[in-house]
Amino acid sequence: MHFKSFLLVLCFPLLASSQAIEAEVYLDAQQTGKTQLSVFNTLEEDITEFINSTQWTDSNYQPHQRIKCSFNILVQSYDADNFQATLQVQSSRPVFGSTMNSILLNIKDDDFNFIYKEFEPLNYNPNVFTSNLISTISFYIYTILGYDADTFMEGGGDAFYEEARKIVNVAGQRGGIGWRDAGISQSRFGINRDLLSGNFSNFRKALYVYHRKGLDVMHEDVSAGKENILTAINLVSQNSKSRPNAVLFRLFFDAKADEIMQILDGGPEMDISSTMNTLNQVAPVHSTKWRRIDN
Repeated sequence: MHFKSFLLVLCFPLLASSQAIEAEVYLDAQQTGKTQLSVFNTLEEDITEFINSTQWTDSNYQPHQRIKCSFNILVQSYDADNFQATLQVQSSRPVFGSTMNSILLNIKDDDFNFIYKEFEPLNYNPNVFTSNLISTISFYIYTILGYDADTFMEGGGDAFYEEARKIVNVAGQRGGIGWRDAGISQSRFGINRDLLSGNFSNFRKALYVYHRKGLDVMHEDVSAGKENILTAINLVSQNSKSRPNAVLFRLFFDAKADEIMQILDGGPEMDISSTMNTLNQVAPVHSTKWRRIDN
């Protein structure tokens, strides 16, 4: 993938348009005990078609520029068109000058309950709540687009997060608890609110510094890239002091812990003692990985 052309596409949308997302959808219905039903295969195919055929943005994405992501649906129960399920969403982005893909978003949503009738059309309308299925999938698509854009330009994800906010506002009136500010640590409402809040500007700047100034330059200057990744971690840490326990920080380290461990454990050598302290303070749940870093 040619990152210079990709960056230009994100920064200067063209009149032409194409699908921006290349998603894989996996549906597991083992827990229902009804895996023989055709509705599960139909739903998996319909969601895949819905995501990959919908025009989510006016920007022009060539096939090799589409954002890779996956939607893993675990159906826990099914009865009379009612689905109780969980959803695991993951997206990634290539790293310039390498064959590596870096995970951007890795999130599990436990409030993915919806009604679906086999063969019913799935269409996105930002102004109408059609179903929790369509609203939830669409919300994560725009969050994925926003995260990706933030890694190429500071504030690049604003328009996508605003589109996600429309979904939150409409779904909040008729959807489940995940759409409302109900004191839940990881609601769609809370994620979107924080991404659009100036209180998390350092976090969003960190996405840009970590990827564009960190990972993307390591092919030509490993030291500079590594230094900028340390800077990005520090930006996240600074933000966490004013907003401790915010879900965005957990999402960041859930996606990046393995990658950070590998980068800090590799060359070139530099003083990372303060960064190690930072990691243990802001992401103690990953302390086992931090201990594996040789510093």
